[in-house]
Amino acid sequence: MRALADDQSGAAIVEFALVLPLLMLVVVIIIDFGRAINYWVDTTHLASEGARLAAVDRIPSGTSLQDYIRGKADTAELRDGGTPSVGGPLEVCVNPEGDEVGDPVEVTVTTTYNWIPLLDLDVASSDITGKATMRRERLADNVSPGCT
Repeated sequence: MRALADDQSGAAIVEFALVLPLLMLVVVIIIDFGRAINYWVDTTHLASEGARLAAVDRIPSGTSLQDYIRGKADTAELRDGGTPSVGGPLEVCVNPEGDEVGDPVEVTVTTTYNWIPLLDLDVASSDITGKATMRRERLADNVSPGCT
């Protein structure tokens, strides 16, 4: 009987089974945080590109600047929303402080990110915003203010 009580076989698998859920939670949190940082970098880049296009009053395609910038998002999830992580589409706002050459024009790109959607806990959400301001180099003829 004493030999069975001192037997350690199987102890490592039991310890691993106890630690595995915590380890998987840490991995999910790290991946989720990485996605949120990626979306923040993307919104900052999109705002900068939008401010530059607004400053030179150029829209590369036949749509509005807001639609063009939204279409440049890296992922469909960020662009269109409709997923547990990003519920709504990317919002792009062009806010000029005037229409004359030299007046600043600000572009803001915003989305709401829901943290840890895999666990379906609805723990928290954060607004991820990229913002850029540039001075107009041309009169505003093509770029219209507003949000979409």
